Amino acid sequence: MTPEYPDSPATRVPSWPRRPNGAGLSHTGHVRNRNEDAILIDPTGALWAVADGMGGYGHGDVAAGLVIEHLALLPHAPISSADLVGALEAANSAIRRWATSADVAQMGATVVAALLHGGTISLAWAGDSRAYRWRDRELQQLTRDHSVVQELLDDGRLSPAAAWQHPQAHVVTRAIGASDHLVVETTEVSFCPGDVFILCSDGLTDCVADAEIAALMDAVSTPAVACQRLIGAALDNGAPDNVSVIVVQIDGAAVS
Repeated sequence: MTPEYPDSPATRVPSWPRRPNGAGLSHTGHVRNRNEDAILIDPTGALWAVADGMGGYGHGDVAAGLVIEHLALLPHAPISSADLVGALEAANSAIRRWATSADVAQMGATVVAALLHGGTISLAWAGDSRAYRWRDRELQQLTRDHSVVQELLDDGRLSPAAAWQHPQAHVVTRAIGASDHLVVETTEVSFCPGDVFILCSDGLTDCVADAEIAALMDAVSTPAVACQRLIGAALDNGAPDNVSVIVVQIDGAAVS
């Protein structure tokens, strides 16, 4: 199928002076009435993010938008993984304040953010939005979900085959705005020319298995086409949730 790709209303594009090397798309999916995902598309090639508003809490679109807005406010000068965490902590406080002022019991968003600098990518995340690396025709998940299902998998009480059908498959244990105390997980991995990084909301991974993601990545040549094919696969598989994907390709020049 050839789906349309409406922009998320909370998409942010900071005007930093480096050239782009990636693409991003967000789609409402087949079931939801509105898109509560938000993405940060950076034409400089330095900072990218996907935030997934928690619709079950209410005002998920507001929460996701606040997360992306705080990341987009980071300065134009070189930033660090600590700056990423600081921006997410500020977003956490902003969401808590907004919920209080609007008399909302709870609201939040999961997030995965990527900062490319030198020959390293710094990742910061909370919840079940994910980052992958595609290298030498192999797909590697770089983040670990903060979810009830992941804890059951880690404890050996659940098999990977049963994870998709588990009744608590969408219950996360961390989210921006869910509590006063936020714990953001971070990691750093090196990259080299030819690497491709994928950031996505669970709207993709709930519908498209890793093996299918790898097969699609093996057949595409540009980040824009990869985003179209990945979201198209989620739509073909039902897409009951919003789905957002960012694909960043590392070329021969490191991002400074």
